[in-house]
Amino acid sequence: MVLVGLGEYAVAYLDDVAIFSDSWAVHLEHLHKVLERIREAGLTVKAKKCQIGLNRVTYLGHQVGQGTISPLQAKVDAIQKWPVPKSKKQVQSFLGLAGYYRRFVPHYSQIAAPLTDLTKKKQPNAVQWTEKCQKAFNKLKATLMSDPVLRALDFDKPFLVTTDASERGVGAVLMQKGPDQEFHPVVFLSKKLSERESNWSVTEKECYAIVYALEKLRPYVWGQRFHLQTDHAALKWLHTVKETNKKLLRWSLAPQDFDFDIQHISGASNKVADALSRESFPESTG
Repeated sequence: MVLVGLGEYAVAYLDDVAIFSDSWAVHLEHLHKVLERIREAGLTVKAKKCQIGLNRVTYLGHQVGQGTISPLQAKVDAIQKWPVPKSKKQVQSFLGLAGYYRRFVPHYSQIAAPLTDLTKKKQPNAVQWTEKCQKAFNKLKATLMSDPVLRALDFDKPFLVTTDASERGVGAVLMQKGPDQEFHPVVFLSKKLSERESNWSVTEKECYAIVYALEKLRPYVWGQRFHLQTDHAALKWLHTVKETNKKLLRWSLAPQDFDFDIQHISGASNKVADALSRESFPESTG
């Protein structure tokens, strides 16, 4: 309530307030307004707990600043040193920590699939660690140790959304152009398909990837004009067969809430979403 109207440069999480600006002069103005609000509300801040004028700050387990977001190094180190799980609970603990940074890992759900399979109810408490489990374990560690960085989003710039589907999952990437005029990732999304969903046709999976991405990215792209890179056949199929069942009818309604244009991209050209999926799962056909 104290910060109402200041949301463009000041956000609160519990008892923490983060203030962010594009220049030092503007930052001083923002600081003045926030501190004035705190004083007017009769609240106080403890000086020794304040950090002012930093290029990067630690916030909610992330390093944030200068237009980028990256995982907190201490957390990444903990993941890197994690021993091979022996029990279902230990697998769940590892996935809980690694999963907190899943938006930094392209196609996280597909990579982690052999590990999440171990946590199913029908699986024994003493896990049967296979070569696939070890590869997934190593892949997650390696990806998070490769200094992954996401760009902070800018609502004044257009978005690009690419979608992809593989044999066991769907994924998407939200990107924006940086100062170097190259596209940089803002958010990675992925979802593991159930056994029933894995039996869908390739086209159905491609359609579902679009619907899933638009719903998850709604807070970013709703009301914004953006580009969607996908296979034209998926949307064409979605509109031509939507009368056949309720699922397809529901899917066909999802894109109507958004303002976007379609850019055709083949699987071989979809470097961000498709290639990474194939690297993680060579047997994938999507």
